[in-house]
Amino acid sequence: MRLSRRGLLRAGLAGTAATALGGLASGCAVPTGSTGRNMVLWYWSGGLSDTVVKNAKARYDSSVALDAIQIGGQYRSKLITTITGRAHIPDIAGLKGEDMAAYLPNADQFIDLRTLGAEKYRSQYLPWKWDQGIADDGTMVGFPIDCGPVAHYYQYEIFRRAGLPYEPDDVTNELNTWEKFFDAGVRLGKRVPGAKLLTDVNSVFENVVQQGAKRYVDKDRHFIGDQDHVRRAWALAVEAKRRGIVSDLVSGTPDQLSAIQDGKLPSQLNASWASFDIKNGVPKTKGRWRVAQMPVRPANNGGSFLSITKACREPEQAFEIITWILNAANQAQGYVDAGLFPSTPASYGLKQMQEPDEFFGGQVTTDVFGPAARKIAVAYNSPFDIALGQPLKDEIKNVGVLGKDPKNAWSDAMSKCRRIAKHLGVSY
Repeated sequence: MRLSRRGLLRAGLAGTAATALGGLASGCAVPTGSTGRNMVLWYWSGGLSDTVVKNAKARYDSSVALDAIQIGGQYRSKLITTITGRAHIPDIAGLKGEDMAAYLPNADQFIDLRTLGAEKYRSQYLPWKWDQGIADDGTMVGFPIDCGPVAHYYQYEIFRRAGLPYEPDDVTNELNTWEKFFDAGVRLGKRVPGAKLLTDVNSVFENVVQQGAKRYVDKDRHFIGDQDHVRRAWALAVEAKRRGIVSDLVSGTPDQLSAIQDGKLPSQLNASWASFDIKNGVPKTKGRWRVAQMPVRPANNGGSFLSITKACREPEQAFEIITWILNAANQAQGYVDAGLFPSTPASYGLKQMQEPDEFFGGQVTTDVFGPAARKIAVAYNSPFDIALGQPLKDEIKNVGVLGKDPKNAWSDAMSKCRRIAKHLGVSY
């Protein structure tokens, strides 16, 4: 049993994104990336399909020696260090989606992909995902890899035993509001003693925020984490706790995985990549699961990009490699290999994406995640969102796990946000 790969990623992001690139030079000196036929690609384990990377190396072998390196540990810190040090900078660099807002203000460290003809590919990608890789000045820093549409995973037989809708279309249609979803959690607890609908309140809070078009800081550098869209997410999370539909367990722990396997946590709201975490974490539950749409509208959690650094001496060649690696066929392969849900809608109808999944009772899960991916709300992602969202996430967790009074928790979260905003130069 192990922590999910996205859980591990999030665990390393408690620091302020606003200072992530604070030490970057305003421009590169002598390029220190590729020389001659050599070209270096940096990514992380699971960030790209190993099959596709291997095929790219073979495909372009006659023109370039592509050295694809998986960087372990704190990827963002290592990339920043190489750029600030102006040495050993990769030509092509993966950029994790959760860090993207921190890279955009430093767009001058990357090649503007528009200058290489990126616009002609725009129509092939999800519009909201494409826009996430573009800085405020219009510079295109990142080319889309994957996305993470959130859906409702549930155990079919447990829902049937609880008298709840249990076919995917019925779950989607009958649990389509948060109130109906919470009601189902109450019925589940009554019919299946000890069962909880969700692991924690954070899955409510964070997904409700992610469903909307606002986060914690707006384009004018104003803190908006005290506005109605966050207050509503907070109130729904508190309501989930009050109604007793969440557990006291911590996501990714052995206790949580045991509860999932025993049918005591037969439901979760999670991204497309979580299907691989469920398969690896609780393999004995094969065949029990189904996937439906989440209440109200889809959210997104995760999804990354490829960029070309200013150190690259052959940007046209690098761009050709990127667009091939991230075409519809190869993105479909990325889903098969690594659970990277494509940002290319043309992938969804391909054979690899339409295979019935026996772990999910023979369901074609793409038929849920594909429509969800198309409906994600476009939101502005500020480089200060991570820092100013964290106090709220910490305090709602205190409500859920420690039983802290919600009013006190909100007050403490706002006090912390006020101090952080002042430090970062964000108006409160």
